[in-house]
Amino acid sequence: MSAKQNQEKHSQLPVAKNEDVEFSAEVADRDDFEAAERAKAADHRQEDN
Repeated sequence: MSAKQNQEKHSQLPVAKNEDVEFSAEVADRDDFEAAERAKAADHRQEDN
């Protein structure tokens, strides 16, 4: 596969709606902290199973 074909193939891939982002306490609001706590609790539930 040529580089051009490879690039065209990748340009047709869907873009993720939800992306992982780095948590920054400096710019986080209350909702961000609540979401972080929910994620932490979910991680603990998964570890227990």
